[in-house]
Amino acid sequence: MSDRLNQLAANLERVLGKRVHSIEIALGEVTLTLNADTYYEAALLLRDDPALAFEQLIDLCGVDYQGFRDDTWTGQRFAVVSHLLSLAHNWRLRVRVFAVEDSYPVVASVTPIWNGASWFEREAFDLYGILFDGHEDLRRILTDYGFVGHPFRKDFPIAGNVEMIYDPELKRVVYQPVSIEPREITPRVIREEQYGDPV
Repeated sequence: MSDRLNQLAANLERVLGKRVHSIEIALGEVTLTLNADTYYEAALLLRDDPALAFEQLIDLCGVDYQGFRDDTWTGQRFAVVSHLLSLAHNWRLRVRVFAVEDSYPVVASVTPIWNGASWFEREAFDLYGILFDGHEDLRRILTDYGFVGHPFRKDFPIAGNVEMIYDPELKRVVYQPVSIEPREITPRVIREEQYGDPV
């Protein structure tokens, strides 16, 4: 198994060259981290080069690294992670690219390369606020169009920013600031005196 993974890593290094930021083999998987400025170009090579031939995008998601590993993370905050499959070589690959700016995260869209990426990119935009340059229909997919914020960001308030209620006077649903007071719920544990003692 490790010979196949080493062969895949060698092929990636040879084909992609300076576009590669890092290649890591761990837990029986290869993770390729690409530079943001060459992400689209590298994705084309991943699909079209016969030595790689990753014809299928299985998954694409956003990741928020804020607070990762007990706040010891010093890299960029937002990343896009894709999982690719090569049917010709029976290889799987994890591809990661970090958005250059944390305040305005943008990466290239791979929808023209793998058209199945469209909804995945919309989901990453909706939940994390990551923008995909070149996506033709980048709009919310899971939250309401009037929703403020991106719920999977680690700085998004748990109760949200606005709540939706039905106004009987207006006879429609309206948005208003959240009226929920934050509280901490600590479970109360009640045990019998001999709980856990051997009988």
